[in-house]
Amino acid sequence: MLRIFSGLYKGRKLRSVKHPGVRPTTARVKLAFFDAMQAGVRETIFLDGFAGVGNIGIEALSRGAKYVVFIEELKECVKALQHNLEKIGVPTDHYRIIHGDYNRSVIRLANDGFKFDLVFLDPPYDILDYADPVKIIAKRDLLAPEGRVILERPVLKDFSSRWMKKTHSQKVGNRRLDYYESEDSPAESNPDSASMA
Repeated sequence: MLRIFSGLYKGRKLRSVKHPGVRPTTARVKLAFFDAMQAGVRETIFLDGFAGVGNIGIEALSRGAKYVVFIEELKECVKALQHNLEKIGVPTDHYRIIHGDYNRSVIRLANDGFKFDLVFLDPPYDILDYADPVKIIAKRDLLAPEGRVILERPVLKDFSSRWMKKTHSQKVGNRRLDYYESEDSPAESNPDSASMA
């Protein structure tokens, strides 16, 4: 059962879907990410790039994100995502749902002038064998100054984007969260980076 762990909507449960292409971010990985971010989620413009039913993006809203854009291609997930947002009572002016392909949706957001403080990407892992989902964020200049992209991947899948600067990598069980910044961002001071590598 997916649920919100902290903040305004703490304890609320999320509807999930049964589909071979759906793999929600685990509670352990989700908690590790938000524990690492701490108050850094508050007041952010947040992109949940492969949103599923909203597990990450709704948690971000609960913890004080100003606005979340959800991108999801699968119709069943979009319906469950909409249900979750409405059932929880998230104000409609705090989010946007885009039902569509990730790359085309990012281009659309760039054309609309969006700049994100945080971008969370949990793509189907086989995508990482032939594509770089970080690349289009960089090419379309979608990050705000000092914005960050966080990519979830399996520990055993060797992947690193050359389009942004990886500041550190956080191992959580058999998953990794890779943290990226734009190449021209100031170096991040993070005393915990060594322990996350």
